[in-house]
Amino acid sequence: MTLRFELDDLTRSEIHGLLEEHLADMHATSPAESVHALGLRELRAAGVEFWSAWEGPELRGCGALKDLGGGDAELKSMRTARAARGRGVGTVMLRHLLTVAAERGYRRVLLETGSQDFFAPARRLYARHGFVPCEPFADYVQDPNSVFMKLCLDGGALPTVKPFPRGSRAHR
Repeated sequence: MTLRFELDDLTRSEIHGLLEEHLADMHATSPAESVHALGLRELRAAGVEFWSAWEGPELRGCGALKDLGGGDAELKSMRTARAARGRGVGTVMLRHLLTVAAERGYRRVLLETGSQDFFAPARRLYARHGFVPCEPFADYVQDPNSVFMKLCLDGGALPTVKPFPRGSRAHR
């Protein structure tokens, strides 16, 4: 699998569908007050860069970085298309976003994800890439349905991450 990343303008129907699926899953697994996923309007806001990942003409995933100021960025809207799950898309997307964050000079990348079992694969992905638990940041507050994580980018250098599983052909 070879993915092409695009800094996306959020106008294509494929993107709309993937984000609708993302929001539907968030509302199906978390109480409304604990859903922090961004909709189209919020993803188009100043300070947010949204990336899409494509394999040929097929949308395989997406993710965004939100500038929090002070050298911090928040990872938002990480999603792998259902048809591409289990193929390493999330890993490749995360590596792409971390590379962008390092290139932009961010010192830390922070994120919020769910505490429910549904989010366990995401938490494992982030932990494999060096994210560690942290306190709520920005406008977040303690919430039993949320897990907060951070990754320090030491001088713009990316942490060493585990290689792709044997047999995986996913790459950037």
